[in-house]
Parts: sequence; C-alpha cells; structure tokens
Amino acid sequence: MEKDALRINGLLSAIGELRNPTHYPSACLLMPILAKAKILDTTLLSKLRPEAIGTDQTRRIEPISAFAKAPKRFREQAIARFVETELMHWHDFFDSVESNPLTPEQRLAIVVDEDATLVLAGAGSGKTSVITAKAAYLMKAGIRKPEEILLLAFARGAAQEISARIEERCGAPVEVKTFHALAYHIIGVVDGSKPALAPHATDDVAFLALIRKILKDLVGAQPAVYRATIDWFAQFFVVPQSPWDFKTRHTYYTYIEKQDLRTLQGERVKSYEELLIANWLYEKGIAYAYEPLYELPLKGTGRRIYTPDFRLTDSGIYIEHFGVRRKRMRDGTEHLMTAPYIDRDAYLADMEWKRGVHATHGTVLIETFSYDRQEGRLLQALEEKLAPHVTYNPRRPETIFNRLIELHRIDSFTRLLGTFLRKYKNGGYSIQDCENKARALKAGRRAKAFLNIFEPLYQEYQKRLGERIDFEDMILRAAHYAEIGRYDSPFHHILVDEFQDISQSRARLIKALKAQHADTRLFAVGDDWQSIFRFAGSDIHLMRNFGHEFGGNFDGESAVHRVVDLGRTFRSVDRIAFAARRFVLKNPSQIPKKVIPAGTAKKPAIRIVDTEYNNTDTKLREVLTNLSETGDANRRKTCVLLLGRYRFVRPKNLSELKHQFPNLSISYKTIHASKGLEADHVILLNAASGRTGFPSEITDDPLLDLVSTETEPFENAEERRVMYVAMTRARHSLTLLASVSRPSDFVSELRGEAEYGIASGDTNDA
Repeated sequence: MEKDALRINGLLSAIGELRNPTHYPSACLLMPILAKAKILDTTLLSKLRPEAIGTDQTRRIEPISAFAKAPKRFREQAIARFVETELMHWHDFFDSVESNPLTPEQRLAIVVDEDATLVLAGAGSGKTSVITAKAAYLMKAGIRKPEEILLLAFARGAAQEISARIEERCGAPVEVKTFHALAYHIIGVVDGSKPALAPHATDDVAFLALIRKILKDLVGAQPAVYRATIDWFAQFFVVPQSPWDFKTRHTYYTYIEKQDLRTLQGERVKSYEELLIANWLYEKGIAYAYEPLYELPLKGTGRRIYTPDFRLTDSGIYIEHFGVRRKRMRDGTEHLMTAPYIDRDAYLADMEWKRGVHATHGTVLIETFSYDRQEGRLLQALEEKLAPHVTYNPRRPETIFNRLIELHRIDSFTRLLGTFLRKYKNGGYSIQDCENKARALKAGRRAKAFLNIFEPLYQEYQKRLGERIDFEDMILRAAHYAEIGRYDSPFHHILVDEFQDISQSRARLIKALKAQHADTRLFAVGDDWQSIFRFAGSDIHLMRNFGHEFGGNFDGESAVHRVVDLGRTFRSVDRIAFAARRFVLKNPSQIPKKVIPAGTAKKPAIRIVDTEYNNTDTKLREVLTNLSETGDANRRKTCVLLLGRYRFVRPKNLSELKHQFPNLSISYKTIHASKGLEADHVILLNAASGRTGFPSEITDDPLLDLVSTETEPFENAEERRVMYVAMTRARHSLTLLASVSRPSDFVSELRGEAEYGIASGDTNDA
C-alpha cells in the first residue's frame, strides 16, 4: 500500500503541475506520466469503491483517472496556460533580444516546444531572428545547457553568422554546424580519424565537371554507353508528344516552340519525328539540307513555294515525312488518319500533289510516315529505303559528343545526371528501385534509356571516388553510426535552419540523433515555398509531411507536432507580397500561409517589359535609367539586383552598367544564389521559354520522380517556387524582361490575370 501511495502522490504532483506548468507540456514529457496514470487507473483506481475509501480520498485521486481518460484535453489546456504565462514572463527579453522587438508570431514560435515544431518562415519574415532567439531562450530559461543544443545550417556562412549572434545575445557559445561538418565530426569521433573528402564535395561546379568528364570517357570507351547516349539525344532528350496528343494547331505549335527541337546539325525542326530523322542522318554522316527550295521551278500551281522536308546533298534524294497514321479496316483496306486539328482530305491531297511533282520531274522521293514510328520502325524503314542510294560515313563518337557540347545539350544533361545521382545516393535507391518506379509511373522507354546511361556512369563515379567520400556518403555514414549507437549524442534540442532544403539522408541523421534521448525536441525553421534545391538532393516531401516524419506520440496518436506561421514579411510591399503568394499557391500542394506585407504600394510594383532578340540590352538600360532618375532622395545608393535563371544570363556589360549608373548599386545573381538576399528593385532577365529558359524544362524533368519519395504532379512545381524566390527578393519593385518571340509561361500567367496587378510598358515608374 505504501508503494501505491507513493505512485499516487507522484502522479498527483505531476498532473497538478499542468495547472501551472513551468515547462512546455510536450508529448515526450507527458507520455511517461500518462502511461503511469493509465496503468494505475486500470490496475487499481478503477477498482476502488467510494464507499470503501471515502469521499475525500475519491476526490483526491480523481485527477489521475480524469487525466487517464482525457489526456489530450489536459495537455491542450496546459499548453494554453504555459504559452500565455511564458509570453508575459519573457516580454522584455523578446523586446530586446534582437535589434527590433519580435513580432507576436515570432514570440509564439520561440515558447512553443513540441516534440517537433515547424516554423513556417516566409520570405523576409525574420527566420534568423527566430532561430537565434530560440537558442538564447532555451539557455536563459534554464531549459538546456549550451552543450545540449545543436543548431544545424546548410551553409557555412549562415552557421557562422547564427553562432556569433547567439553568443552575442547570451554570452554562451552553442554548437552551430553545417550538416556536413556535423557528419564529419561524428565519423571522426567513431573512427578515430576523418576520411579524405573528394575534391568536388564542396564545389558544385567541380562536381558537374566530373560528371561530364565521366560521361565523355564512357562514350569514347564503351560502345553500349555511346549508343545509349546517342539514342537519348536523338529520341528522349525532351519528353515527346505527338501531334495526335493535341486538339488544336495552336496548342501543338506552342508546344513545339517551347521544346526548341534543335537537331545535331543545329536547325530547328517542326516535329519530334523530323528530329529523329535529322539526327539519324547526321549520325550516319549523310549531308542534308532541311526544308530547301525544290530544285526546279513550279509555276502556276497557286501554292506556296515547295520546300520538301529534307534533301540529301550528295545524292539529291528528297525525303518527305508524312504525318499520317494507318488503321486496317474490316475489308482489308488501309485507312490513313491525320492529327485531330488537321483537315484530312486536304492533307492527303497535298501528299498526292508532292508525289506527282517528283514523278513529273524525275526526282527521287523517299517517304516516311508517322505510323512507322507508331509501329516502332521509323529509322529502320528509312534505312531500308535509303540503302540503294547512299553511302554511310558514320561520325566518330567524340565528334558527336563535342557537337552536343557546342549545342549546350551536354551541360543540361549533366545537370540532370548530377541531380539524379545525388538524390539516388541520398535516398539509398538501387537501379531496380528506379526501374520499378518507372513502371509504376509508366515512364516507359525514356526512363529505360536514361538508366542505361546512368547505371554505368554511377558505377564509374563510385570507382573514381576510391577511398575518398562525397557529402552523400558522409551524411549516410554518420547517420548509420548514430542509429547503431556508436555515436552517443549529447544533444537534447536540435534546431534546423532552412528546413525546406532537407534531404532524405539529412533527415535520417536528424531522426537518429533525436531517437537517442526520449526528450529530444526538433525545432525546424523553413519555407516550403522556397524549396528550390532539388538538384542538391532536397526533398520537399519531408517538410510537407513533417509530423509524420518527425513528430512524437501521445495517447495513441502519432505524428504529434506543432506548426507556427510567422506570416509577417519585413521586405516586400503588398503588391509584390500578395502577387507572389497567389502565384506560388497555384500549386495546391504548397502549404498555405498568411502574408502580412511590409508596406503599401500606391502604384503597380510588378512590371513586364517586352523584349526582342536584338533589343534586350537597350530595354535593360531603359529600366535602369528610370530607376536612376527616381532614386533615393537621401542620396543613398539604390540597390538593384539583376536575376537570371542561369549563370549565362549575366549581362556581359555589367561593369559598364555599374559605371554608367553610379547612383545605383547593381549586382547580378542567379535566382538560386540570391536566396536570402533582398534589394530595393529586382530585374528578372531572360524571362523566356525553352529548355534553359524560365521556367526551366530541366529542373522539373519527370525522371527525377524515380528518385523522389513522392511525385510532384503540378506542372513546373519547383520552377514556380524558383519564381517565387525571385519575386520576393524585391522590396519596392520587380521588373520582368520578357521575350516576345519565346514567351515564358510564367509571364503569360502573370500578364493574363488581373488579380496579380501587373503593369506592362517600357518604363519602370515604380
């Protein structure tokens, strides 16, 4: 009985503290109390009769039974009391811990201390202030000692800045590391020494250069890889769609314009099937002209000048590719069909006219058909028909590879291979996993063609690593050591900055550290709207499923976590902030967040300026001239940030522009490199369509779904987030220099909906 009395007294004391909690009642702290209460209630208290123990004792032990029966209500009430009291108690601290008083949302984020807490920190919402103040609060409140706190950042500069700010605020250093530094430290502790890092581990440019070098070497040394690479660029470089997939001529030609179907010889063709034919001719060393004028004059036809699809330069043979499919009828006859938007009768009549021209003038015409490709024998049929007329002189593998480099095809393919490789390693995938996923996603021949290149490339990459390790190996090895207990974690609070950039391997490391102590809390700060580093392995699934991945357990409920939305931006005016929010939330998978803008704009803050191929520089100067004339009245240099989707977009005359506009502070960044930066005015360059346009058609390649936890079915999902990042770098105005000839889908969307409040024109009077 004395033992039961001690148990009862201990539980009554713990439950009583929930009326005025001194610590945040997180699930991990209350779960042991709840487990004891339920056991005691089941085994003893529920069996006691009031008439046997008396009214006073019944009333005394009632809180234990009440807590056992309704623990969630107890916990919710305790949380509300704690948060209210704590916010009042630390009011002065929150006013002074940063240069400006913290907002109500920031204060709430700091006192909330769930098993897993996710702070949604939109662009310009002061996330660094929150994570700095959180660490300071944990120490000043006596919740944790400095050595029990781990703060993880993705970049060394960010880690150093946060570390300095924390020590300045509370006079004590906190362990602030990048994920890589932490992993390297863990390996050193366990192994007694640290392995050599691969030279490219800290250099993305070097990493991509290595991938390209491996690909080039394999193409030259392994015929199977050469064949697979040529097949890739000839047939699968873009996600092919046939004319039969479109209902109107306009939608088909819009698609073709965006795909930029450029042959190995360099010309743009009008269909995917023409691309296959042209590249096959080039590979075989058969000189040709695309859409040349027919060699003989055709007068009085009433038609446009006749330009056959191809003419073979040496033999004079013509090739016409006819866009018809065939269907075998019940009576055995063959019925030819055209795409839905084409007048079948007119098209078939045109075919007959072309045949008649060649028959009349004695020129040789070779015909191919869309049904050849549909039946899987387009190039075979072409080869059979050309065999009597031509001599093949196949180009060497290195010649074709160098040609792909000249056309900037290898660079984009290298980026795709590099992104795939990192995600492949991060997620611990196998080739079989990828093949299974490809079947599930019906990725078909394109996925198979890609894996035929990736598999030998990955094997060679691992071989060249030798005894060295890359960052993916480093994180995975450290996670393994933490999982099996070879590394003993001293950390009870793990704070993670830029959580939207988390990868599967980094998440595995966090989970392993968190699992070592029952009371370890995770405090993650991030913005899924700014998740733009898929190429470096980031997996947005982890943030969207934060509770499931990192949450605690309480009363049979899993995934227990708390989300705090900071909401307020200290950067962008309303006409930018609201437009950016509307734009990014077109993707229903993004987590909704409120936005409180930094100020009110009295006129349009986003402007679209149309550009032609030869006047982009002129338009940029016009925009800069206007910004220069409407500069700061206090003679402070107006900050202007030029943004581009790729490095090559950087203006070649940037130094000249800086000299021409001395009262403007002009800089150029890629959008990815601009993350975390802000400027008075932002000018987005080269808003055009195309594989290396914006939206880029490389980043969101469907093949990356083979190494992703979940697919992103929304078109241009990550590129939309990249655009959001670009928009929210601006305080006062955003100008988009938009191509007229190759319009960007994003620009068309912004221009087409009045709710965005976009202005158009050649000047920027923001």
